[in-house]
Amino acid sequence: MAKSKLVKANEKIAEGVVDGYKAIENGVVSGYKKIEEGVAGGFTKMTDKFVDQFLTKDDETVEEAKRRIAAEQAAREAAARNEAEARAAAQQVIMHGVSDIGKASMEAGMEAARASVEASKRAAKHD
Repeated sequence: MAKSKLVKANEKIAEGVVDGYKAIENGVVSGYKKIEEGVAGGFTKMTDKFVDQFLTKDDETVEEAKRRIAAEQAAREAAARNEAEARAAAQQVIMHGVSDIGKASMEAGMEAARASVEASKRAAKHD
């Protein structure tokens, strides 16, 4: 009978601890969510006000201005990407041309060396 009372008391304590933990957890999570919503909401209000004040054109809503700005940014990024690709392609052409010049120069040097060796051999035969 004594064990039974201890077991019941232990279960009651365990329930109290779990309930207390859940209450703390819920309080912390809900507090965090409120802070997060407040920060995100404040940031959105601030950006909307900035866009409205400085970036909207005549009779343009804030949402229309944001879409227009995003499209302009995407176009700038695409243009920059295309320019970078064109520069890389031009650099490849230049490097290919340099390697062709180097190859031709090397071949001419080798030919001159062969001619020099042949001339030395002929000179050695006549001596």
